[in-house]
Amino acid sequence: MGKKRTLLHELSMMGPVFDAIPNGIMVTDAEGQVIYFNKPYGEFLGIDSDAQIGKHCTEVVENSRMHIVAQTGKPEINWSHLIKGQRMVVQRIPIKENGKVVAVFGQVMFKNVKDVTKLAKKLSLLESKVELYEKELLALRSSRHTLESIVGVSKAVKDLKKQALRAAATNLPVMITGESGTGKDLFAQGIHQASPRKLYPFVRINCAAIPKDLMESELFGYEKGAFTGARSSGKPGKFELASHGTVFLDEIGDLPVSMQPKLLRVLEDKEFERVGGTRIIRSDFRLIVATNQNLDDMIADRRFRKDLFYRLNVIPLPIPPLRERREDIIPIAEHLLRQMAEEASLPQIRLHEDAQEALNDHDWPGNVRELTNVLERVLSALEGHTIHRHDLPFYLLRSHRGAVNAGPAALRDMQQRAEKQTIIHALTAANNNKAAAAKLLGIHRTHLYKKMKKHRLPPTSRSEDDPV
Repeated sequence: MGKKRTLLHELSMMGPVFDAIPNGIMVTDAEGQVIYFNKPYGEFLGIDSDAQIGKHCTEVVENSRMHIVAQTGKPEINWSHLIKGQRMVVQRIPIKENGKVVAVFGQVMFKNVKDVTKLAKKLSLLESKVELYEKELLALRSSRHTLESIVGVSKAVKDLKKQALRAAATNLPVMITGESGTGKDLFAQGIHQASPRKLYPFVRINCAAIPKDLMESELFGYEKGAFTGARSSGKPGKFELASHGTVFLDEIGDLPVSMQPKLLRVLEDKEFERVGGTRIIRSDFRLIVATNQNLDDMIADRRFRKDLFYRLNVIPLPIPPLRERREDIIPIAEHLLRQMAEEASLPQIRLHEDAQEALNDHDWPGNVRELTNVLERVLSALEGHTIHRHDLPFYLLRSHRGAVNAGPAALRDMQQRAEKQTIIHALTAANNNKAAAAKLLGIHRTHLYKKMKKHRLPPTSRSEDDPV
C-alpha cells in the first residue's frame, strides 16, 4: 500500500502537466484499477475524470488492454484501438519496480475524433493529388517525348524508331551515337516513355558538364561530412534517384577514365556506396548512353575502356546526320516553325518554295540544332507569315542574284557579310568551341579570333579546347 500511495502522490503532482497535454492519459495499477485519469480524456469520452478513479479500466474504456499489459509486462506501442467507432493510436507502457509491474501508463494519441477524421481526409486528398499529378506528368511526357513525336519521313528515321521500340521492351543498355545536334536525347526519352519504366524518373546526366572531381559524388551521392562543402544531411546520387527508372548518360566519351571501372561495376552489380559511406545501396535502373565521339579511336588511345564499351554497346542506335536524310529537312523545319509560332502566340508560318530549296541545299553540319538556330533567327526578324529565300542567313544562299551588277563596293560589302555569317554559322555548329569552329572553316584558331575581332563579334564562352 505504501508504494501505491507514493505513486498516487507523484501522479497528483504531475496532474497539471498531464491535463495540459492534448491527449487522453490513463494510469492503472497492477490489477487494472484506474488510479489516474486526465481531464482531456474525460472530456473526449463525455465522463467525469475524477469519478473514474478506482474503477476497473474495462469499465471506463471500451476494449481496454491496460490490465493485460500489467499481466504480460510487455509494452504496446502505436497500437490501433477502436474507441467510439473510430480507430485511435494508443501507447500502453508498463511501469516496473524491481522487475515487477506496479502500474501501466496509457495514452491516446488524438484528442478527439475530429483530429483523426481531418488526418484521414488530408491523406485521401494527398493520395488523389499524387495520382492526378502522375497522370498529368505522364500525359505531358507522352505528348512531347515519345518516339511518335520524333519527326522524320526518311527510311533511316523509320528504321531507327522500330529499333528503339524493340529496345524499349528490354532492360538492356542502349548506346546512341551520332553527330552533335542529331537528337540523341529525344531518342533516349522516347525509349524511356515506350518502356514499362515510364512512370519512374528519367535522369539525364551530361558527363561533359560535370567537373571530374564531382563526378563520383554526382553519380553515387555522398554521406554527411564526406568532403569539404558537402551538405550536412548528405545527398543521394543520380543512380539512387533513378531507381526503377532510366539513367541517360550523355556525352559518355567525356566520362573520366578513373570513373569508368566504377561505372562498369555498378552496371554489373546494380549496387554501390555513397562517397564517404559504408552502406550498400541497390538501385534498379535502365541505362542509356549517347556520344558524338568515335569510341573505337578512344579505345585505341586508351581513353575509353574496352570492357565498358562492350557492356554499354549492347543495343547500338546510330543516328545519321541531317545531310544524309535530306527528305527530313523540310518536315523538321515545318514542325519547328509550328512549335515556335505556338510558343510565341504567332499565326502559322509558311516556308516558300525558294526557301525550302535553300534549306535542302545546305549540308547542316550542326544538324537539327543548327536548323533550329536558323529558324529562330529568321522568325525574330520576319515581316509577314511566309519565309522566303532572302529571309534566310546569307551563308545559306548559294546564288547571289544581282551581285554582278551591283558594283565593286556592294560586292565587297556582300563578301564581308558572307564572311561574318559564315563565322557565326561555324561557331553555332561547334557550340562556340573556337578550335572546332576554326577546323570547320579550314583556318587556324588564331586567324579565327582576328576575324571575330574584325567583324566585332561578341566574345563567346570558352571551351576546354580554347586557350586561356
